[in-house]
Amino acid sequence: MTFYKSLVSAVLLSFAVLVATSASVQAAEPINTLEKGLLFGYNESGTAIRGYDTVAYFTQSKPVEGLDKYSTEWKGATWKFSSQEHLDLFKNDPDKYAPQYGGYCAYGVSQDALVKIEPEFWSIIDDKLYLNYDAGVQKTWESDISGYISAADKKIDALLK
Repeated sequence: MTFYKSLVSAVLLSFAVLVATSASVQAAEPINTLEKGLLFGYNESGTAIRGYDTVAYFTQSKPVEGLDKYSTEWKGATWKFSSQEHLDLFKNDPDKYAPQYGGYCAYGVSQDALVKIEPEFWSIIDDKLYLNYDAGVQKTWESDISGYISAADKKIDALLK
């Protein structure tokens, strides 16, 4: 069963990479705003990290959906928060709270791909937020976090060109 889950995750990640890379010939957005489309594709929504509160990962240790009334624009995307306090924290130091790699899947970046994320699959390492694609990818990510971070750090700039 574990082999099957790994295989399914690999196939889904490959499909997501194909969709994400073929969807645009122009430069990638610096902030991940990919949302599920009507069928299999992904659409740009303009909202960062699928509308989740990036500060909550640090203060509540869990993903929390943001609200429209607590939102701000930063780096060309709308960022939503669950409270005025979280919005203020972000506005005072957005680089502290923004996820690494513009909120694209951290493992995907390490593999030369800009992939959407699911907010439930995340980790904070050295006070930095990393988001991932799904449970299978998260498990792979956790097998060599420092190696994947090192690889992703070297690849992100080229991916965003």
